[in-house]
Amino acid sequence: MSKPARRPNIVLLMADQLAAPALSFYGHPGVQTPALDQLARQGVVYENAYCNFPICAPSRYSMLTGRLPHAIGAFDNACELPSELPTMAHYLAATGYRTILAGKMHFVGADQLHGFGERLTTDIYPSEFLWVPDWSRGPGFKPTGVGMGHVVDAGPCVRNMQIDYDEEVEHVAVQKIYDLAREGSADPFFLTVSFTHPHPPFVAPQEHWDRYRHEDIDLPSVSEIPYEQLDPHSQWLYLAHGQDRHSITPGHVRNARHAYYAMASYVDEKIGTVLQALDRSGLADDSVIVFCGDHGEMMGERGMWFKQTFYEWSARVPLVVSWPGRVAPGRRSAPCSLVDLLPTFMDVAADTATGGVRVGPLDALDGHSLVPSLVGGIDEQRGDVVSEYSSEGVQAPSRMVRRGDLKYVYTLGLPPMLFNLASDPRELDDLAGRPEWADVQAQLHARLLSDWDPVQTDVRIRASQRRRLFLRQLALRDDSFPQWSYEARQGDRHRFVRPASATGAVGPKPRMRFPFVQPTPPDLPGRNFDQPTQGDAHVLPIPPRAR
Repeated sequence: MSKPARRPNIVLLMADQLAAPALSFYGHPGVQTPALDQLARQGVVYENAYCNFPICAPSRYSMLTGRLPHAIGAFDNACELPSELPTMAHYLAATGYRTILAGKMHFVGADQLHGFGERLTTDIYPSEFLWVPDWSRGPGFKPTGVGMGHVVDAGPCVRNMQIDYDEEVEHVAVQKIYDLAREGSADPFFLTVSFTHPHPPFVAPQEHWDRYRHEDIDLPSVSEIPYEQLDPHSQWLYLAHGQDRHSITPGHVRNARHAYYAMASYVDEKIGTVLQALDRSGLADDSVIVFCGDHGEMMGERGMWFKQTFYEWSARVPLVVSWPGRVAPGRRSAPCSLVDLLPTFMDVAADTATGGVRVGPLDALDGHSLVPSLVGGIDEQRGDVVSEYSSEGVQAPSRMVRRGDLKYVYTLGLPPMLFNLASDPRELDDLAGRPEWADVQAQLHARLLSDWDPVQTDVRIRASQRRRLFLRQLALRDDSFPQWSYEARQGDRHRFVRPASATGAVGPKPRMRFPFVQPTPPDLPGRNFDQPTQGDAHVLPIPPRAR
């Protein structure tokens, strides 16, 4: 007798800053990720999935709520996620799911659960207003301290902060899977397992570094574009990342890419252990398994690093969905985004074939369920994909619209950009302003502005920054940052989440690299670009290059 149908568990696996083009099942010839490769073979691979904000916290907030970042005030990495906003964890809990979080989610504010009934680890990043951007100080102001030291000091290690963290995430996730199997509850669970690799610094365990021959590491497919030829948004990021303060050689680029591929193999190994636990516990066949990244990593393409831009290596993310017994393996090319996951999970929970229950949504969602494309094999875009950016490193709000093969990018006060990704996948041929593309550009521009006012958004962002900077400065003066960090065990706040006391000449991540490597100082002090921009002076003077 066959067992009665039950609602499937939902397991969401996340990697931090893992670019889709850096994975073999998206076409990369050399990166070794056997566990993810296997998941891709048995699931549905979304070939054109995007984050809705190419930086950590707003991307995750948007994914969790099913709403675009501007709609929920998610402007940067130091914005709160309001407690009144229902998340996928709330909706699934309301339908009877047990909701569990292991690993990074980068919540800022007093609420560190947002619908998760259990949280098994602390977070790795600050929960207070430590990283508030300040657009009045120019693009060179970077509260997170991100810079090209990550590139010039790339290499192997024995241990570092991120390894410490992901070892714990793996351990507690696997233990929880076996605990759930032992309990044998009839109620399904929603388990999120979120790793911090391969987020910079570009430092990898020696054994994973050694899986790659250094001479086999490829260099970027698009070589460095001179500063004066960059679009103005990329010029901002050039200064924000301190690229005028270090000489980046091909050797540095190869080292950083070597480390990044090794970190991808490391996180793949962790994901493989979680998948193995699901299989051995007998839970895999009753689970929808979803893997995604929160945003990508430029990896030296165009001479750019990190994220914060809408170019493909930064904004495009891996997305794989496996639903044993319901969904045949395959690939879907229609663009989608992480904001589609919440309505997808709601449809899974409401699946009538398994006695499903539907609750909500209470607000209009900006995403569309992927269930029709999964179960019905439908491969068509159900709505335009929208991504936004307004965090550190820029001076005005930005937005991207992807419709079919076309990608349109607009930043307040800057010239727009338009790319046809079918004929120009490396985004080197800007079609904006060409007469033959005028009608298409007008249509995409109208769509971009249909639910987003860039001037009003700019006012909102700057007002939010002023409020939070005031509170941050007061807390720094009085050493009175709020105790918002979720601590799974005593002392985690000082190990991972970097409170205000964790400052100094050497940042916490470099300090925890073992064996210790003294960070390389900038080759030149660099010019001061931390002055406010005036009027339309968004394009800054060409900075001196370090020699």
